[in-house]
Amino acid sequence: MELNDDIIRRVRDAVGLDPDGGRTLVVAAMSGGVDSTVVAGLLKAAGYTVAGITLQLYDHGEAVARKGACCAGQDIHDARKAAAELGIAHYVLDFESRFKEAVIEEFADAYVRGETPIPCVACNQTVKFADLLSRAKALGAACLATGHYIACEDRGDGSGHRDLRTPADMGRDQSYFLFQTTQAQADYLRFPLASFTKDETRDFARAMELAIADKPDSQDICFVPDGDYVPVIERLRPEAGQPGDIVHEDGRVLGQHKGIVHYTIGQRRGIGIAAAEPLYVTRLDAATATVVVGPREALARDVIALRDVNWLGEGCAEGARVMVKIRSTRPPVPARLVRDGQGRLCAHLDEAEHGVSPGQACVFYDGMGSGARVLGGGYIVAGLRSQDQLDAGRKPDDDFRVNM
Repeated sequence: MELNDDIIRRVRDAVGLDPDGGRTLVVAAMSGGVDSTVVAGLLKAAGYTVAGITLQLYDHGEAVARKGACCAGQDIHDARKAAAELGIAHYVLDFESRFKEAVIEEFADAYVRGETPIPCVACNQTVKFADLLSRAKALGAACLATGHYIACEDRGDGSGHRDLRTPADMGRDQSYFLFQTTQAQADYLRFPLASFTKDETRDFARAMELAIADKPDSQDICFVPDGDYVPVIERLRPEAGQPGDIVHEDGRVLGQHKGIVHYTIGQRRGIGIAAAEPLYVTRLDAATATVVVGPREALARDVIALRDVNWLGEGCAEGARVMVKIRSTRPPVPARLVRDGQGRLCAHLDEAEHGVSPGQACVFYDGMGSGARVLGGGYIVAGLRSQDQLDAGRKPDDDFRVNM
């Protein structure tokens, strides 16, 4: 695919800054993958001066020969080689200790608490959009560009603020993982792939004759060898292997387990017990090391209590109607935002969802499909049943007691 005038225009529109004859410096975050490398190439083709920065985030030796890694080993080599192919400046920054503290340690702690964490959100929130962003500013860059599939558009109200919106290629939408982005960060970030599809991105890589054009996409949890997270957690937190009971929703003890870190809400396979009916993990009680299981209907939750809510824009109006996503792979569903008696923000879903997991995110949008505005979101504290509150003689909007 030729990098024609239309493509260059779309890249410049996404950046929203005049190249100024090459005097406008843009820092490109280069992970060593196809998307971030193409971003660097598109920015240069659009007339900007580009500096690539790659972060070394975890052990070089452990990841050097593993495909699907990110920000370590072969990926750093690929980023350095791609920068040379593109003829741009390139820097590698050692953020390994920062990444371990802010992402890996918290990842382990979350599982010990009985949660299902999202390390990519923590990485974006701390290392990439805080530490790396500050380095870009220190270099005098006009903005920081990444290879995420999400749009960042001027709000158009004269404030200079920018809104995050879902991209053209909804199959690659990464807005769920960016809900903790602050307004100041959104105003400085740029996402040149917003209007392109993944197939087009690979075509651009081939047109630029980049060696990584056909490189596989990186896996979600970059620091977990072979996708098995349990050994990582048990090495960092030996207490995570505390055994306990597997209990049915009706109170029957069905068996024992070797640690709640082996389980997530909604899990069906690998529970370790035989039963006449399909059973799912419905709750995890970290305090007593108990895994609670039950039929699928026991997973249904229509109220979601949240913490650490982040807003992009004016914030929540009482009773606001929004679309929410409770998993990155699930479509958004309609909900109403209400504060409970403790002041917590809760999402009241129009219809119950199954598998609401503490530690995951509930992300708010103003609509569905491409171009929907990201309003913000929060981490899930618990999934609740409004019917339980009504049965107990309380209104669904009153103080929720989390029965975990």
